[in-house]
Amino acid sequence: MSYFRSLMSLADGVAYFDNAAVAPLTTAAKQAILNWTEENASRGDAHWPQWRTQVEKTRKLAASLLNASREEVAFTHSTTEGINFVAEGFPWKEGDNVVIPTGEFPTNLFPWKMLARLGVELRQVPMPSNEVDLEKLASACDARTRLISCSWVGYSHGYRVDLNELCQVAHNAGAYLMLDAIQGLGVFPIDVQQTPIDFLSADGHKWMLGPEGAGLFYLRKEHLDLLRPMSVGWNSVATAGDFNSPCMDLRKAASRYEGGTYNMVGLMGMGASLQVMLDYGIEAINQDLRAVHQEIISRLQAQGAIIHSNASAEHWSGIISFDIPGKDPLSVKQAAAKQDIYFNTRNDHFRLSPHAYTTTEDIDRLMESLFAENV
Repeated sequence: MSYFRSLMSLADGVAYFDNAAVAPLTTAAKQAILNWTEENASRGDAHWPQWRTQVEKTRKLAASLLNASREEVAFTHSTTEGINFVAEGFPWKEGDNVVIPTGEFPTNLFPWKMLARLGVELRQVPMPSNEVDLEKLASACDARTRLISCSWVGYSHGYRVDLNELCQVAHNAGAYLMLDAIQGLGVFPIDVQQTPIDFLSADGHKWMLGPEGAGLFYLRKEHLDLLRPMSVGWNSVATAGDFNSPCMDLRKAASRYEGGTYNMVGLMGMGASLQVMLDYGIEAINQDLRAVHQEIISRLQAQGAIIHSNASAEHWSGIISFDIPGKDPLSVKQAAAKQDIYFNTRNDHFRLSPHAYTTTEDIDRLMESLFAENV
């Protein structure tokens, strides 16, 4: 934990437990952004070819994170954009349906609701408190179910679904799987060669420790022509850069969905953080986070907190939802922030989201703020 902390630029005295909202940048990402800013401010686009090369390096790193090919990865400005690639690009027919569990973040709800105009039904499957029941999800599917969309990790309660079982549910129903991976990608290993996810979207500003507005979209290469590109531009075609060519020959890769100009500065930062994380090792990050998670759960329980998150080896995540009897989560959050201790609340519960860089000293300060007698 202490070594990974050295790769961050958190100010002295800051104890940060809100990575499930917006994470701090790695020092490498901060420097990459500063470098790009200086180059752009001082010389305009003189370094654009080098920036473009860096974009492809970032793509290679993102593909490595998933064990995918570079041709299966597109860059997005948000998780929402990637989900809409599927929602708006899929060849829907009237009478089709999409199945999702209740309790999804709006990003994985509203795009599917929009399909009502096409006669596509959205089936929201009621779930037990703080978990996802895959049998119930499967029972909601029928012959007209074209797609199941689900979060890898629930944003409020932190329940992590088994991806292999989720894929099996979708494919047994003859449906595709859309995975909102933003709350798991970066701290849990994933291998799309072994786990046949069809589509995946995640922004980089949470567990991947990158800036907002730079994320990734993955689709299996056999689905490349399945989705109609929802936004076509100069960068969608094989002749990108040849502005006089009238030929609209779409790229033979997921990059056809990128359309226009890259978020250069965001992708510089995202690439730098991905390099740091891959060098350290996602398995190592996962182990460090697991140790932090267990320490926090143990100390909360010792103080009488009521844990709502599933802490089992199969379903734990970086998110911990809980209550402290007699304590108002919002009031405690506001008091803690005055001491440079940051966490969040969701659904009227406390929500902690530490990372592999979290130290025991951070946890000590957190516990003092949570259980202070005057709050």
